[in-house]
Amino acid sequence: QVQLVESGGGLVQPGGSLRLSCAASVTIVSFYAMGWYRQAPGKQRELVAAITSGGSTNYADSVKGRFTISRDNAKNTVYLQMNSLKPEDTAVYYCNAERRWIAIPSVNYWGQGTQVTVSS
Repeated sequence: QVQLVESGGGLVQPGGSLRLSCAASVTIVSFYAMGWYRQAPGKQRELVAAITSGGSTNYADSVKGRFTISRDNAKNTVYLQMNSLKPEDTAVYYCNAERRWIAIPSVNYWGQGTQVTVSS
């Protein structure tokens, strides 16, 4: 069974930084893509950042220039470096991984989430 475990969340002041980690129980090179989503109270879950096995990245407009997604294949871990944090970044952040096969639907896996709170 694939397990994704997030860590690194917490309370930080506006303008501060946090680094989230997502550790996978399997080699992450088996995933087509991995990413981070977030969900704030009363809001829809939204894509924050994603990275493919080939290294291509995608970011939400609201975090572009402030957040960076990266991976360490040897550690089977994906990271989200969050800088210049704003109160509106407050949310539960979820790790996601996608597998794809020829001619069958893709499969997505989710972590349990980690809380990020940006407040003075």
